Amino acid sequence: MTGVLPDSAIRQMIKDGSVSAEVEVTPGQIQPASLDLRLGNTAYRVRASFLAGKGRRVADRLHDFTMHQIDLRHGAVLEKDCVYVVPLLESLSLPNGIAGAASAKSSIGRLDLLTRIITDFGTEFDRIPDGYKGQLYVEICPQSFSVIAQTGQMLNQVIFRKGQTTISDEDLTALHQRTPIVSGDAEISGGLGFSVDLKPTSGTLVGYRAKPHTGVIDLSKLAYYDPREFWEEVRTETGWIILDPGAFYILVSREAIVIPPTHAAEMAPYVAMVGEFRVHYAGFFDPGFGWAEAGGTGSRGVLEVRCHEAPFVLEHGQLVGRLVYERMASEPEALYGREIASNYQGQGLKLSKHFKM
Repeated sequence: MTGVLPDSAIRQMIKDGSVSAEVEVTPGQIQPASLDLRLGNTAYRVRASFLAGKGRRVADRLHDFTMHQIDLRHGAVLEKDCVYVVPLLESLSLPNGIAGAASAKSSIGRLDLLTRIITDFGTEFDRIPDGYKGQLYVEICPQSFSVIAQTGQMLNQVIFRKGQTTISDEDLTALHQRTPIVSGDAEISGGLGFSVDLKPTSGTLVGYRAKPHTGVIDLSKLAYYDPREFWEEVRTETGWIILDPGAFYILVSREAIVIPPTHAAEMAPYVAMVGEFRVHYAGFFDPGFGWAEAGGTGSRGVLEVRCHEAPFVLEHGQLVGRLVYERMASEPEALYGREIASNYQGQGLKLSKHFKM
C-alpha cells in the first residue's frame, strides 16, 4: 500500500475514524486521490499569517493574534489583503505511517485566493505530519478579489501518503515511454517540466490579468460573473509579454499533460533563478486528468502566475514549473473526468468556474 491513498482507502479512513467531522463527510467530498475539506462556522480575522510552531496549538496562537470573529453560517465577506483563519469541519487521527499534504482546489487558485492548511504544532503550511491527531485549520488571504465565503464550502483538498510516493526521473521517463504523459518531447528533471504558451494557434489572446479594483465574488455562484468586470485580456503577437510587479495572471501551459490512473501529480514552482515570477499556487492533479479513457486527450495546465520585484519578460516556451509524479497505492475506483465530473478536463486557457464563458 505504499503510495498516495485512493478513494477506496479514504472511505475506509472515514469509516474507521482516521477522518472525522462535526458534520458527516459526504460522498461528494471524496475525489480519486484526495478529500475535499469544508469551512467551519467561524472565521477569525488575524493580524498576520502564522504557523503554530513546535509545542503550540493553533487555538493558542488565535488567542494571541485574533482581531475579531466573523460568523460564516449565512455567508460573510472576506476582504482583499486581510488574513483569516477558519477551523475546518474535518479533524484527523492518522495512524502511524500515514501523512497528508494539502492544496487549494483549482477554482480557488484561479481566483488568486491564498488558502493554506495549518495544524497544531505545525512548522510548514499544507503539510500534515505522519500520525497527526487534531483539528485542521485553513488560513485564507484574498489577494486580488474580496470574496463571500460560507460554512461548508470546499476551498482545499488533502491527499494521504504512505511511505515514499515520488517517483524518480528514471521511472518517470519509463512511464512516458509506456504511456505518453505529455504532448511533444518530455523535459524530465526533478519531475516533468512544462512551459508557457504565448503563441496560440488562433488569435492573440494568451491570458488574463486581474483588475486591481473590483466587486466581491460570491464563491457559491457559478457561471455568474462577467469576466470583463474582473479581468483584463492579455494579448500578444510577438510571443512574449511583460509581467508587472505585484500583478496576478492566468496563463496556460504549452504542453498537454496526462495523469494515468496509476499516478497522481503535484504542481511545483520552477526554480527562482529563472526570473522574477513564480507559478503562485501548487496544486494536485488527480488520476485521470487528461487521460483518454476518462474523456481527455491530454489537458493543458492553467498557470497562476505572480510577478515579484521587477518587471519581467516572459517568452513563449519558457519553462515555468514542473509536475512531480507520485505513485498511487492502488488505482482509484473513480477517475477524474470519467466517474468524477470535471470542469477542467481537456481544458485550455480558462478562468475559474465562477465566471461566464
